[in-house]
Amino acid sequence: MLEQMKGAIFDLDGVIVDTAKYHFLAWRSLAGELGFEFTEEHNERLKGVSRMASLDILLEIGSMEFTEAEKLEMAEKKNRLYVEYISQLDESELLPGVREYLIRLRKKGVGIALGSASKNALFILGKLNIAGMFDAVVDGNKVSRAKPDPEVFQTACHELGLQPRDCVVFEDAEAGVAAGKAAGMQVVGIGRTDVLREADLVITGLHEL
Repeated sequence: MLEQMKGAIFDLDGVIVDTAKYHFLAWRSLAGELGFEFTEEHNERLKGVSRMASLDILLEIGSMEFTEAEKLEMAEKKNRLYVEYISQLDESELLPGVREYLIRLRKKGVGIALGSASKNALFILGKLNIAGMFDAVVDGNKVSRAKPDPEVFQTACHELGLQPRDCVVFEDAEAGVAAGKAAGMQVVGIGRTDVLREADLVITGLHEL
């Protein structure tokens, strides 16, 4: 599978960099302002989920309801907090093996794309000093449907000029694995086998490759 692929499509959080901790801190801060506790266990439900859908889950946990306008304001506030945190990012936060694997793929002529729900993806890639390694970046600004919908990976595949059967998706979330499979691609799961059982191959990180 990995020897034959012509395109590699990477999720961002948990695959290239661990920004999940900063999302958690920002959501926890927002919940604190609203007067309820948001735990790391709660945060598991937000993995691979879009910003507005994440806010809906957060408000469900706090048993709170707001108007759409109020919710948009809250989502913006959360994002401002998150951007403050990730402004401190640098190359040292790249997960083990990422740069080396990307360099190897480029040498082999494999197309490299990002497929992420994050609207801050380009900013983060710039901070990590790897933006130039990607042939296509498909993020929350280009697609509207969240994983497990395959839109993000279909768009990335199209931007690489390839067929789904020629692409491999690298994902750490169950919803992302489902999205990759729905797009007709093979999937490398990064994390635990019991969680990512639908993936074609499961590894602990790109350093294994």
